[in-house]
Amino acid sequence: MLRESSQRSEEAVQLADVTQGLSDQTQLRHADILMQYAEAVVRGETSQVAAAREAVYRVMGSEALIDAAATIAAFHGFVRIADAIGIPYKTAAAGGDVPEIREQVGVNQFHRVQTDDD
Repeated sequence: MLRESSQRSEEAVQLADVTQGLSDQTQLRHADILMQYAEAVVRGETSQVAAAREAVYRVMGSEALIDAAATIAAFHGFVRIADAIGIPYKTAAAGGDVPEIREQVGVNQFHRVQTDDD
């Protein structure tokens, strides 16, 4: 999803930023604000989520806030659904994910990927 959306917007996205933090190579507008919002949601600290949500709204507007919130929720949902029904990571994309992207992003280092023997 991230790779496709970055190609549509013609903005350079460093996939490793997802797991390693923003780099100097990232050209995504307001990447720092979006990253803070996503990380606040993952941490689940209500006051941090509210502050990050307000920053997205103030800088990017209501439509961007809705898009960001929906994207964060979708990614959480995909993982929770896969875990809940027991889809092992190695077959989650019907075996058709791109190994180079998995390596760039750092997915191969995730505990679930390393320990999944299914």
